[in-house]
Amino acid sequence: MSSQETKDYFAHETAAIDEGCEIGAGTRIWHFSHIMPGAKIGMRCNIGQNVVVSPGVILGNQVKIQNNVSVYSGVICEDDVFLGPSMVFTNVINPRSAVVRKDQYQPTLVRKGASIGANATIICGNEIGAYAMIGAGAVVTKPVKPYALVIGNPSRQTGWVSEYGNKLIFNKEGYAKCEESGQEYLLKDDQVSRIS
Repeated sequence: MSSQETKDYFAHETAAIDEGCEIGAGTRIWHFSHIMPGAKIGMRCNIGQNVVVSPGVILGNQVKIQNNVSVYSGVICEDDVFLGPSMVFTNVINPRSAVVRKDQYQPTLVRKGASIGANATIICGNEIGAYAMIGAGAVVTKPVKPYALVIGNPSRQTGWVSEYGNKLIFNKEGYAKCEESGQEYLLKDDQVSRIS
């Protein structure tokens, strides 16, 4: 499928769009990016320069992928996910050049609204919770809770963020309010949920 064959999405003339992929309406694919067979991309996504979307990858609606990101087989990103410049996914725990392990790809699930910062690395087999924020350069080696803020190598949780990406400060009763949006949140049993 090429950009000349559909008017539903935009692909720069240098992008490689393979037969057998699905691309939603309003999506934009920029310079030197490669969408491989079997990839499924939702509506209104933005795929930056020099991005590879491998076979079997699923991207929801309004996913934003910045430049120089390879989204490998086994990765699923739900709606509204942000992947920062040059961040990295893996899909095999113990890769060796001489050993074929395509049948051992481990899935990585990035839940709705999560953001992964520039140059972060996500080790395969983990789930990034909804609206979590992964700091630039972090190395994620274990699952991340919804609304969690994690930084460092290996990454560790340092707080909680709102759906707008602002740090949440909880009172003694476990309530917090996002100053930007006015949304309210509850912290209970080391889990955050939005309550309004």
